[in-house]
Amino acid sequence: MAGGVAAWLPFARAAAIGWMPVANCPMPIAPSDKNKRQDELIILNVSGRRFETWRTTLDRYPDTLLGSSEKEFFYNEETKEYFFDRDPDIFRSVLNFYRTGKLHYPRYECISAYDEELSFFGIIPEIIGDCCYEEYKDRKRENAERLMDDNENENKDSNLPHMNFRETMWRAFENPHTSTMALVFYYVTGFFIAISVITNVVETVPCSYQMNQKDLPCGEQYGVAFFCMDTACVLIFTVEYLLRLFAAPSRYRFMRSVMSIIDVVAIMPYYIGLVMTNNEDVSGAFVTLRVFRVFRIFKFSRHSQGLRILGYTLKSCASELGFLLFSLTMAIIIFATVMFYAEKGSSASKFTSIPASFWYTIVTMTTLG
Repeated sequence: MAGGVAAWLPFARAAAIGWMPVANCPMPIAPSDKNKRQDELIILNVSGRRFETWRTTLDRYPDTLLGSSEKEFFYNEETKEYFFDRDPDIFRSVLNFYRTGKLHYPRYECISAYDEELSFFGIIPEIIGDCCYEEYKDRKRENAERLMDDNENENKDSNLPHMNFRETMWRAFENPHTSTMALVFYYVTGFFIAISVITNVVETVPCSYQMNQKDLPCGEQYGVAFFCMDTACVLIFTVEYLLRLFAAPSRYRFMRSVMSIIDVVAIMPYYIGLVMTNNEDVSGAFVTLRVFRVFRIFKFSRHSQGLRILGYTLKSCASELGFLLFSLTMAIIIFATVMFYAEKGSSASKFTSIPASFWYTIVTMTTLG
């Protein structure tokens, strides 16, 4: 039988491409393998979890592992099933792709594990459905950024034996958990940051409650104590800034960074106040810049995994947040214009201009509205 089929194959192929007409005599019936019928119900054992499907369902995609003959390497003669030591949860999405022709991304699964499963079964991720493709690309980008950060940290750690004193100091500032001294300095700096913020708040609280006298804030009544605490905090901040400047790989880039500018703004008013103590107008103007000391709290974000994840999330949603702010701005302008022209004829109207109507519109949209 097999020899007869082999003899007919060249003529069948020639007739298919138009070289010669098909013979009038019927071709012999091809031999059939009862063990591998086209409508066979097969069992896929994925790490102990069994899935059943038709062979024709898998044969729809012959370029993949389950649709090609390569899956026979995983066939177990004893149990009469195909065994795959893979993730059974992700395999549900893989098998649904063979059933429906649509590939979906389960949002609760790890993006790296999902890509590994697709690669193992020979499925390209570019065919993910439109309903899941944006979510897949966002998770892919976030994971790539995290891996890049991890690789940078690993490269820094691998170069430890070749680091000089400046590099070791800079690594201690950026990664305080690398040594005990760096960790102690990190907590001491954080303690003085908290003290500085609390001092700026407490010094404005009234401390004098005498009759027929103006209440004096604590900053004026206990000026010496608050001045000593402020001096201690500024000295710590100054030493930290100078050490960071000394250890920075690129001093020019360090001085241009946002955190460096905040450090300078936080300590400069103190020194300017010492020089211009007699000029209250000038010294007061510079002392008001001490409010930037509050922003030093953001230094903790360098060592907080939660804040890093929040930063990645905001970065990935930057376009959506930008569209939200744009829509809110357009709504404020429209409703402020309506309010201005609606109250224009009234003499008691407080909406003297469209910008003056912005505040009422913003408060209405963000609170009452």
